[in-house]
Amino acid sequence: MSDPILALQQLTCERDQRPLFSHLSWQCNTGSVLQIVGANGAGKTTLLRTLAGLMRPAVGQVLWRDQPLEASASFARERLFMGHQTPVKGLLTPLENLDWLARLQHCQPQVSLAQALEQVGLGPYMDVACSQLSAGQRRRVLLAQLHLSAAPLWILDEPFTAIDRPGVAALEALIERHRQAGGLIILTSHQAVQLDETLLLDLADFPADAEALLYEGEL
Repeated sequence: MSDPILALQQLTCERDQRPLFSHLSWQCNTGSVLQIVGANGAGKTTLLRTLAGLMRPAVGQVLWRDQPLEASASFARERLFMGHQTPVKGLLTPLENLDWLARLQHCQPQVSLAQALEQVGLGPYMDVACSQLSAGQRRRVLLAQLHLSAAPLWILDEPFTAIDRPGVAALEALIERHRQAGGLIILTSHQAVQLDETLLLDLADFPADAEALLYEGEL
């Protein structure tokens, strides 16, 4: 049996003071993959950023190891967040970018930066300015973080964007290894995900409720 590690309690999230979804409660266990699905504009990225501690819900709370995110001293080191955008600096090399990203994520590398870049096929390019790389190669710089990190929680927003079929297969295998090792992976994807035992959380099941915001002070 896997153990609960992340809990969503009656979440309402909003954009521009407009609720996107409401009354969202969910429990996430170790050794699992959760895919967030929903229409464009449903709030998938907002939810991921909320689970990563980068945004606060309008109502409700997120618990990590039975503690609210803001009260957890370990959460920043125990989660890795990879957003949909590719924040790779063109003037820096993949090696320099990965070093910056690892520091930003409070990552304690499990392998060397060079080894991580080798794992994603960027070994020959690690000292080339990222402005000279393709969109897919720049995306691989981000994916190299997954080879560095021992964080139990991976939060990945559209991780399969701009990578080719071999890259997709390699990423699926990496996610599956992390799951089997007891990790929790929460992701969004416009592509079909070929992963075992993937759970789906459909934001359409938690329709926006403007009245939920009126009772924020009572929750």
